[in-house]
Amino acid sequence: MTTTSAKAEIPATMRAAVLHGPERLTLEERPVPTPGPGEVLVRVEAVGTCGSDVHYYRHGRIGDFVVREPLVLGHEAAGTVVACGPGVDPRRTGRRVAIEPGTPCGACGECRAGRYNLCPGMRFLATPPVDGAFCEYLAVHQDFAHDVPDSLSTEDAALLEPLSVAVWACRKARVAPGDRVLITGAGPIGLVAARTARAFGAREVLVTDVVPHRLELARAAGASALDVSRTPLPDAGYTPTVLLECSGVPAVTGEAIRTVGRAGRVVLIGMGGDEIPLPLSRVQNHELELTGTFRYAHTWPTAIALVESGAVRLDSLVSHRYGLAEAEHALTVAAKDATAVKAVIHPQR
Repeated sequence: MTTTSAKAEIPATMRAAVLHGPERLTLEERPVPTPGPGEVLVRVEAVGTCGSDVHYYRHGRIGDFVVREPLVLGHEAAGTVVACGPGVDPRRTGRRVAIEPGTPCGACGECRAGRYNLCPGMRFLATPPVDGAFCEYLAVHQDFAHDVPDSLSTEDAALLEPLSVAVWACRKARVAPGDRVLITGAGPIGLVAARTARAFGAREVLVTDVVPHRLELARAAGASALDVSRTPLPDAGYTPTVLLECSGVPAVTGEAIRTVGRAGRVVLIGMGGDEIPLPLSRVQNHELELTGTFRYAHTWPTAIALVESGAVRLDSLVSHRYGLAEAEHALTVAAKDATAVKAVIHPQR
């Protein structure tokens, strides 16, 4: 098997932060992968830490996905193509790319219908047993290594992944000019959802949370902000046409649904409990549309365009930066620092 690469620049081994069980993360040497047919080898230069990474680190599982063997975390990644596998245009070498972390089978009914995010054979980075991007090099399918313009920083390119979650949710909610949007939870997804809803034309966006620092970031994103520890949502007098639920807290979800106006749309984004109390009379009497959302499909071109145009800014999300040897700090900083929003790991440091 041959590859096109700048071979002198690619070492035989690389560092990887490997999870061996709850709160057991070690820095190890592993072979640099060889890109297979249709794959590119990416030198990973920035990886955002996600709540799922933190959950795997703390608990060793998320629902049915259990860490049964050593696992490399991280799925919000970007870097530079340094080698091309068979069948890949060698001119891709040297290009900066954002990595879409899920590789579907491409042949099932969901994939053929364009819903590849629902592919039952999806291989998703940092989802057991698939290794992720807390490492120095990563081989990925060429179709899911998206070229990014020079105007995007490497951190911007990595954070196109959470932005894609917001783009997909706004599409599912059909956010359009004139909408009044309610976003519950001012974490990274809630904050990018606020900017995305604005970019989609929403005339008003209200973000709720209880952390003052995050509410300030919501205001900086062009949204109104409500501290629900001081003013309960039902007392705010806000009747949205769209609810983007990002908290994952069942009680918050039920309360927020009760505020949605007639013929409103509700999209559940946050991952919380397996069940929520559903205010069924509100859903029925107001003919609300309610749907879940799972990852994304066909979102990277839109996400890139939103950042390139300046309609969405991602740099304000980054609160902490670490080298690969400090990956454990990146996974625990949110529990120690109230100002933490998004920690980014730079594996080449």
